[in-house]
Amino acid sequence: MDGHKIKTKSKFKVRHQKHKLFRANEPLLSVLMWGVNFSIHELENVNIPVMLLPEHFKAYVKIRIDNQNFNKEVMPSHFKVKEYCPLVFRAFREYWKIHDSSFRDSLTEPPIPLSETTKSNLTLYQSYDRRFILKFIAKEDVEQIHNILPEYHRYIVETQGDTLLPHFYALYRLTVDDKENYVLVMRNVLSTKFKIHYKYDVKGSTVDRSATDKEKLNPCPTLKDNDFIEGKRTIDLGSEQKKVFMERLKRDVNFLVSQHKMDYSLLIGIHDLDQGDIERDQTTSASDMNTSDLSGNESSEGSESPTQIGDDYSSDEPFTMRSS
Repeated sequence: MDGHKIKTKSKFKVRHQKHKLFRANEPLLSVLMWGVNFSIHELENVNIPVMLLPEHFKAYVKIRIDNQNFNKEVMPSHFKVKEYCPLVFRAFREYWKIHDSSFRDSLTEPPIPLSETTKSNLTLYQSYDRRFILKFIAKEDVEQIHNILPEYHRYIVETQGDTLLPHFYALYRLTVDDKENYVLVMRNVLSTKFKIHYKYDVKGSTVDRSATDKEKLNPCPTLKDNDFIEGKRTIDLGSEQKKVFMERLKRDVNFLVSQHKMDYSLLIGIHDLDQGDIERDQTTSASDMNTSDLSGNESSEGSESPTQIGDDYSSDEPFTMRSS
């Protein structure tokens, strides 16, 4: 075998970094998903200071993308993303135990449009896992949030987060086709392990405070003060919970008054125990029928999987709702 040469080859498989595809029905939502992923990644190695300074409430992170070719079938070629006060909102998220990774995971999947709209007829969305509300707001609202943000932060720290005020988690500006869009991300207070059967938005006033006939056509409409009164509804919290609730409510209202805010309301979500029992029985019966299907085929209409509650889960406080 002298002079015989043996050649060996090593086969290498080149691995390319996988890109996450941000696919949504609207280019604007795809840009939002991309922007959330980008801003979280940019700040993942930045520590939140022990004390937030005035400059943190004026800071921002922004990026401009031109001639973007990746994922171009659902992403525009040109767009801009700006996140306002990133360390401030990140401090809020950490305070309420919203980790960056779970926040990113919730908002980099296509959000779900809600039937309700804002007063300016802007669309509301909820994250795919129902943990967050994505509210498109006007430029004037962004200025108001900036003005109240330092005092809002102080109030959250002083009350240790024990408040009925909205939980603000992030604020973005998205520029697509030369149009600026502003998105506020908030906690979805109706994301619970119980299905919400009734919703009321109450202001303590009866002037123009009735849901319209069109609004009542929604599967779970947001009813108002007059609807609550006409339905002869009462809420029994119990003496101890009533005391805690009223103290919290008065404290929050005093804060809003100190900030010269007048347009606010209380959102009430109600789970009907009797209706919930009926729905669970129906789900159980359907499940039993699927299990006993002699054909061995799985039913295409399986029961709805329970909502996954993330690390911002707060326990539900039971109370009694009745009609007098």
